[in-house]
Amino acid sequence: MKGLQAVVMAGVFVGVLGLAPAAWAGAAKTRYPVVFAHGMGGFDDLLGFDYWGNDYGTFVGKACASSLDTDCNGDLARGQRAFVAQVAAFQSSEVRGLDLADDIEGFMATTGAAKVSIIGHSQGGIDARKAARVLRERRGVTSVAVLASVSSPHRGSPVARYILDLKPGVTSVVAALARYYGDSVYAPGNDAYAAAKQLVYDDYAASDGVVTGMKVFNEKYPVSSLYAGRYVSLITAQHGVNVNPALYLLKEFLFDIDGDGHCEGDGDNDGAAGCGDGVRDEADDDGMVGISSQQMGRRLRYHDAFFGFDSVTEDTSIPVLSGLNAPSRLQSTSMSSVVSQDHVDVVGVGPDTFDEPEFYAALIHYIATQEGGLAAQAPGGGASTSSDSTP
Repeated sequence: MKGLQAVVMAGVFVGVLGLAPAAWAGAAKTRYPVVFAHGMGGFDDLLGFDYWGNDYGTFVGKACASSLDTDCNGDLARGQRAFVAQVAAFQSSEVRGLDLADDIEGFMATTGAAKVSIIGHSQGGIDARKAARVLRERRGVTSVAVLASVSSPHRGSPVARYILDLKPGVTSVVAALARYYGDSVYAPGNDAYAAAKQLVYDDYAASDGVVTGMKVFNEKYPVSSLYAGRYVSLITAQHGVNVNPALYLLKEFLFDIDGDGHCEGDGDNDGAAGCGDGVRDEADDDGMVGISSQQMGRRLRYHDAFFGFDSVTEDTSIPVLSGLNAPSRLQSTSMSSVVSQDHVDVVGVGPDTFDEPEFYAALIHYIATQEGGLAAQAPGGGASTSSDSTP
């Protein structure tokens, strides 16, 4: 107790002297609306928790209408526009990406927006790449300002392969997906097998007449300034008892991803590009996706501030990844800027202490600095990196 009092008093003392980090009155308002694209198992809930919600179910993209409004994200600017897209919970990204483009196009027509920015979690970050291309082809102009992925398996997930192979502990693909993502797998329009095959790097079934997997998807929907002005990604990984209970059981008793190795293609045939470094029992994945699979475009750094507010900036120590099927060893193995959270904590699945509203407010603030070609700044005015025309 005395230690806690000392920390609080120290913070007050520093603030009085004017030495505390500069606070910001919420994220800057984006020029274009922000679309939230959910991952597998969404859109309204995941494992019984509100997708894109805080611990009380409040949508992280909902700005406060007044100072008296409490059912909102107080870190967003007044008037911030955000929209949650809805696509099939379990389908391929060919299907989901087209649905996402339809949703976005309708939203743009309603709001009169010339562009949007997209925040996609997990498979949502993959769907967003198809949607960006579809919007370009339909409208004749680049319609996505910033495309940001969070925890997305751009080069596949070993969990998908494990489930499809019916490895120990898995008796049915549908039942396994229901266990880890929720009973929405049983809703009409879902295709559990198509969803799982999408997230395996190589074509899973060469004899089924359909070429699937992330390798061919990355070739069709690349990182390109034709489709989005800027591509960025946030990478997550966590280990031990801090991992969500469902994912902890998966890692401890069924399958623990070896997610930080490097080689060309799926060298160890585990369903994800890379070969693993031979050590599974470490924080090289978030329970569903290895760190070697998650970078797309520029790697972002999330800073969880003890005093003041959080910030998202660019990690310039890691090169931009444009060729999604050919990451370098550094991009595949570096723990630089990896967010210490598991795959579902970052979208509101509890129990945890992660501050989802402030995390997404910080990401929206970053988007606001980039869509207008401004220098990215940490909240409080500290310059981070400058914007340019490359993804």
